[in-house]
Amino acid sequence: MISKVFFEHPQSVDETYLEHARFAAGFSFWLFVAAGAALVHALIPAACEKTASRITARLYAKTHNRGQ
Repeated sequence: MISKVFFEHPQSVDETYLEHARFAAGFSFWLFVAAGAALVHALIPAACEKTASRITARLYAKTHNRGQ
């Protein structure tokens, strides 16, 4: 059970547990930044016009073929 919970998914994307944790933490950080940019844009439409879109596109590019 422990192996399935902590190691099966990281192995499916050819990473160790710690490599996967680092990747996921970085991904989370950039999602947080994108959310902040989107909030700033909501309040000030001329600010951060494409920031959130650029970040999410970059994150998608890094993840859409993982594990295949």
